[in-house]
Amino acid sequence: MLGITDLSTYLAGLALIILLPGPNSLYVVSVAARRGPRTAYRAAGGVLCGDAVLMALSAGGVASLLQASPALFAVVKFAGAGYLTWLAVGMLRGARKLWRQGPGSARAAAERSGDGAGGAATGAVERPYRRALVVSLLNPKAILFFISFFVQFVDPEYAHPALSFLALGLWAELFSITYLSLLIFGGTYLAALFRRRKRLTAGLSAGAGAAFLGFAAKLSLSSAAG
Repeated sequence: MLGITDLSTYLAGLALIILLPGPNSLYVVSVAARRGPRTAYRAAGGVLCGDAVLMALSAGGVASLLQASPALFAVVKFAGAGYLTWLAVGMLRGARKLWRQGPGSARAAAERSGDGAGGAATGAVERPYRRALVVSLLNPKAILFFISFFVQFVDPEYAHPALSFLALGLWAELFSITYLSLLIFGGTYLAALFRRRKRLTAGLSAGAGAAFLGFAAKLSLSSAAG
């Protein structure tokens, strides 16, 4: 169908891959807990658009270019690692402020934890859509993954491979929005449950910041062939 081979295996692998935690899903959960579902869906939109761009670039051969040019790959990966580090520092600074404040200020401080610059993170300042989009695009490993994974399920003899990539990409986006929706409403529920527990909220924010630092370190140490 549309030049796709072994669709059931593709869907099973896709589900497992999407369930793996990463900076995109972690950021969406953070926004859901701090700003609620409506703002979190703006972040989810950034993730979906970023993934769509990466899939299109992968289908167009950008992944091969990154593999063939170590210098270009290094520039992109260190830019991505730097951006993740910037976000992590903001989360850690916000967690520190939250830990020092009283219970009545827990929610306001939690909101500040999401601002990459460490200041007040209003919806207008944080721009969750743009931030999630940038996190997605500054990830050369994702481009390499998309091309290496997708190509296994495209029939090389099919006359219109672009349709094959499009169909595979639509499945990926459908799985992603379903998973992100579960994270959004789960994050909102947890936020309502623990909002008054400032130290727990600070610990979660610090944990998210530490995870982003881990993502940054992993990306900076990665190679195009990895």
